[in-house]
Amino acid sequence: MGYKPFRSITKYTLGALMLLVSSTIFAHGDVTPQAVDTGNLEKLGDEWLETNPYSGNEEAIEIGASAYNQNCARCHGLGAISGGIAPDLRKLEPGIEGDEWYTYRVRNGATRNGIPYMPKFSDVLSQEALWSIRAWLETRYDPDL
Repeated sequence: MGYKPFRSITKYTLGALMLLVSSTIFAHGDVTPQAVDTGNLEKLGDEWLETNPYSGNEEAIEIGASAYNQNCARCHGLGAISGGIAPDLRKLEPGIEGDEWYTYRVRNGATRNGIPYMPKFSDVLSQEALWSIRAWLETRYDPDL
């Protein structure tokens, strides 16, 4: 058998392309939402609230910390400290302004160039779970960022 440079180059090019595509597909890791036990929190109903009813609620904050680590940290970073993939959520102000931005994002998700970048978490997590995450995020706010 003779040397066939075209086949060799094609094989390596195909391998590199597969590696590039697979790293893009798995860039955000497993984004399957993890269940959040909110059984001890006040039920909020189906209508989405405009402000966080759990702000300052210690039990909600504890639940929110765990829920954040399970569902948000892979993109937004441990402790809400972004590694650059997604926004650093320590910049998210407490109060109505932060609640509005947070509500918009968890209900609508985000896209970049038409590609989903953040899922619509309100489709898969309860309002109680999402507001408990917000309650925890309020404890991480850093006005100096």
